[in-house]
Amino acid sequence: MVDVTALGARVASSAVAPLVRRLFVRDGPGAGLVDRPVRISALVSFRGEKRSVTPKDLEKIASELVRRALTSAGPGEEPVDAAEAAAVKDALARTLARLGEITVEDYEAVGLGPERFARELSAGVPLAPYGLGEDGTLLYERLLHTASLHILNFLTQRSTYVARRQTVQTQQLARLVQGVDVLLERLPSQSAEDAGFEERYADHVAARYGTLTIYGLDAGTREWPLDTAYLSLEATRPQVERAGRRDAEYPTVAAEQVLAGHDQVLLRGVAGSGKTTLVQWLAVTAASRVYDHGLTHLVGRVPFVLPMRRIVRPGAELPFPGDFLRAVGCPVAGEQPPGWVERVLRARRGVLLVDGIDEIAGERRAAARRWLRELVRAFPGNLWLVTSRPSAVPEEWLAAEGFDERVLAPMARDGVATFVRRWHRAAGAPEGVGESLLEAVRTTSELNRLATNPLMCGMLCALHRDRRGFLPQDRRSLYEAALTMLLERRDRERELQDPDGERLPYAVQVQLLQKLAWWLIRNGRQEMDRTEALRIVGRALPALNLAADGEKEIYRALLLRSGLLREPAEERVDFLHRTFQDYLGARLAVEEMDFDLLVEHADRDDWEDVILLALAHARPKEAEYLMRRLSEPGDPRRALLAAAGLRYAAEVAPEVRERVEAGLAAHVPPVDFDTAREVARAGGDLVLGLLPGPEGIDARTAARVVYTAVSVGSEAALQFLRRFRDHPGSGVQQSLAAAWPLFDRDRYAREILAHLPRQWSVEVSSVDDLRALRALGGWEHIHVRGAYRVEDLTELIVAERLAHVTLDAAHPVEGLAWLSAYPGLRTVTVLTDTDTSVVQQVPDGVRVQISSADQFSRPQG
Repeated sequence: MVDVTALGARVASSAVAPLVRRLFVRDGPGAGLVDRPVRISALVSFRGEKRSVTPKDLEKIASELVRRALTSAGPGEEPVDAAEAAAVKDALARTLARLGEITVEDYEAVGLGPERFARELSAGVPLAPYGLGEDGTLLYERLLHTASLHILNFLTQRSTYVARRQTVQTQQLARLVQGVDVLLERLPSQSAEDAGFEERYADHVAARYGTLTIYGLDAGTREWPLDTAYLSLEATRPQVERAGRRDAEYPTVAAEQVLAGHDQVLLRGVAGSGKTTLVQWLAVTAASRVYDHGLTHLVGRVPFVLPMRRIVRPGAELPFPGDFLRAVGCPVAGEQPPGWVERVLRARRGVLLVDGIDEIAGERRAAARRWLRELVRAFPGNLWLVTSRPSAVPEEWLAAEGFDERVLAPMARDGVATFVRRWHRAAGAPEGVGESLLEAVRTTSELNRLATNPLMCGMLCALHRDRRGFLPQDRRSLYEAALTMLLERRDRERELQDPDGERLPYAVQVQLLQKLAWWLIRNGRQEMDRTEALRIVGRALPALNLAADGEKEIYRALLLRSGLLREPAEERVDFLHRTFQDYLGARLAVEEMDFDLLVEHADRDDWEDVILLALAHARPKEAEYLMRRLSEPGDPRRALLAAAGLRYAAEVAPEVRERVEAGLAAHVPPVDFDTAREVARAGGDLVLGLLPGPEGIDARTAARVVYTAVSVGSEAALQFLRRFRDHPGSGVQQSLAAAWPLFDRDRYAREILAHLPRQWSVEVSSVDDLRALRALGGWEHIHVRGAYRVEDLTELIVAERLAHVTLDAAHPVEGLAWLSAYPGLRTVTVLTDTDTSVVQQVPDGVRVQISSADQFSRPQG
């Protein structure tokens, strides 16, 4: 069976381009000479006066794209059956229809690029109703990406405004569509010997770097295909503090595109952020003979992967180009034609990927910089990517050599979901296992905080799969596994010796890190001065038998190799993950027996995790003492903390457990809505893990539980509410509909509103809210709050669906004649001062209420 991810790319440009052109109106005279941006929704051919394509035609276009993709697979090789192909067609047609709804302007769309533009189109199209399986979803995504590419290319050809505003993106898209032409232009005439070796070398690169290995895990998949597993990360310029101010934040770009805008880049990233994975992906992509990947700057180039820990050897000079392959142990190095690397670099076809400046000793980094400078000057015009952990080299370390600096950003929520799904697909695990982990990550705050980069996500995936769908039942085991991986096993399994001296033993690293963590917690600080960190390390050294090594050397080793500390600004130190700071601080709090100090801070949100993790570390008698203190009558927050702590303590005496449970029963489930509000305010996310339901509780209790979660109003609360979206209780449904304004509007619409009956009142206060409801197919009862434009309402409210409308405006309503556009409208409520004569403008048979007193009803017909 053909790999479904390749099918979209197999649809020829000559087939896609005509289909895309049908989605837009034809240019009139002068249409290519616009001097201002144009909204894409104004260009489509299936809306407005110039309509030439019907909704049915949209389905035909989507059907043709699906048909051509499946035809390219060959008879008997189709990855989806006829029913799923029809579902892909329906989802794709609905997504293409979004072109008529989004307000993105032409130059903005081109600036997004095909990947992000495809996400913009699909954002308002929930896939759940289409019932797509894994292969169906992949086919839909690939076809949407292909269509998006050609849509953007069409826009660049149509509008000279776009070409002027987005020259770089326009050129990239044009090259992408004509990738073969780019290749022919870039490839010089070669001898048969050079060409033959280059092909063998490309095969070696694909084989050597075409898999990913996750280090430091006890079980689970250790190697998986790079093309399946790779996740597009994002990079931004570093924020630098100078003279008391912080530079403005720069927009992010896809990490694989950093070399598209600049030939030479120094990329910083924390441990496990994906630097080496990006290097592998760029190498494999450059070596491939596939040219539809969207990275035209890599087409026809030759990659050289240069891990610094391998090419820097004691007493030896750094390698010249002719020795690159031998220095990294390339098995085909002996077949290399004399002068081949130099010929590649003089032709400006090289992609030099220098990975891990931080992994060589500090005294060798100056030599590495000189080596880089000499190579860049001797062979200009090649692409260079140099990677490092953030604190290994100073800011602008390679600025004089012409290198642009970028920083890898933490993974976004969508990136985490993509990573988890691909990991499980590559591991051959059932789809439900990955979805189970995603649900756990979304609803569990500590997992959510951990899942910020590929290394930590991979750890969670492997632990979850190894335990057949269940992560360790206690946070202590989870963090211990993570610490072991970061502090000990990862470097050891990579065969990486500490570049600046002896590797610190695991126990020593933990002792030092927890002292730093507890100092930050006790002082209510997020970061400390480097001098304070050195003082803490220095005081600990004699007891650790490390006094001879010096606090600066020990601190430096801890900073570079632990993966848990960083220096976000000059002379400042903090923990990369707050969750590890809390874990390590709680560990030392128990060792120091600071239980009363913990109780005194129980009312502070930032001490919540510290207290719970202290219960996980405490011995039974210590845990019981802490729980007795927390469960003293009168404080709902302490009662909730004690109840949550039952899951953390390894052993609790029955009488202590009964006392804690009695304290919880006074607050959860809440007996009325006032209590629900109080519990939400006191407990925050903490209360979510203690609330019952949806099974096993009556409708009234369910309504109060939902109200409690709505009052919490956090990310975890939104995930909790998803459990109730199919609940039949009217109170539950009404509360869920009313809670829309309290959360991220688009996401709440997709994850909650899309599953509710349409008759409950929902509030809108912006054009984006109206678009979100339109993407759901419309709504029956809409409450318009604040100022509005009649044109927006008539354009975006689905006429066939609207039955009830409430106008709660910031100014008097001037007219209601526009309501005649809604044939199913039954009631209108106006909650503002206005002239009651506007009632005469309302269509016959519609019941009208002005403010809260006067009520009018027009007779039928």
